[in-house]
Amino acid sequence: MSELDEVTVAPDALVEHVQALEERLAAVASPDVRELADELVASVMELYGEGLERVFQALAEGDAPVLAVRDRLAEDGLVASLLLIQGIHPVPLETRVEEALASVRPYLQSHSGDVELLRLEDGVAHLRLQGSCDGCPSSSATLELAITQALEESAPDLEGIEVEGVVERTRFASSQLPLVTSAADTTPGWTSVVGLDGLEPDSMLEAQIDGVQLVVANVGGTLLAYRNTCAGCSSTLGRGELEYGILTCPGCSLQFQLPLAGRVLGGTDSIQLEPVPLLAENGSVRVTVAA
Repeated sequence: MSELDEVTVAPDALVEHVQALEERLAAVASPDVRELADELVASVMELYGEGLERVFQALAEGDAPVLAVRDRLAEDGLVASLLLIQGIHPVPLETRVEEALASVRPYLQSHSGDVELLRLEDGVAHLRLQGSCDGCPSSSATLELAITQALEESAPDLEGIEVEGVVERTRFASSQLPLVTSAADTTPGWTSVVGLDGLEPDSMLEAQIDGVQLVVANVGGTLLAYRNTCAGCSSTLGRGELEYGILTCPGCSLQFQLPLAGRVLGGTDSIQLEPVPLLAENGSVRVTVAA
């Protein structure tokens, strides 16, 4: 328990406490420990310094209302991280969870699925997968690669997630600090795909992301991504025919229903393309091909 665990702490007391800690640190015999502590303090100061600079920059730009400035700062990844660390983020956790789920809902719905937040309990989001996502072969991949990462971006202060019907709890253990990733940041696991602005409905293109070959299709205005390999003959799909959401393999002529998670048309459900989570928001398109 810290000596300064009080509701309100006077600035003078904080300064005196910091000075006392510096004196205690200087008395530590190990130079490696002192060097590590100095580096930690310097990094924390740099983090907060950058945050303060962004706050003052936002305040200095124009005559925007206070709430608008606050909301803008809350969308800044670094500032939002500091707000979470201090426990003063202006957007409630439940709201941020709902926003994260809303960001991946188009991807799930394009595969005839959906996700519902049942409740928040002790920092754990309890979810229910609906439709084709419930029990389909790609359910676990959808959870791990789309929903989990979206929640880690918007609500890194969650303790974990539990999905109805899935016993194992997924915890956010990648960092001890709740670090928010803004839309402008490079999100680990997600990669931007360029050149999709002119992709017309019922057309597709091939892309390579992190060494993985993909095919991205525009089906009725919705972008869908799949690994560029036929589930029947392993041919590439980029030269196949796409019509009304049905992709015909140029190698074996099998037809796959892209809006239905790539299931083969008129055949066994065991033959299915491998969907890739895709997020289209704020004018950008990102996919994740993490294993």
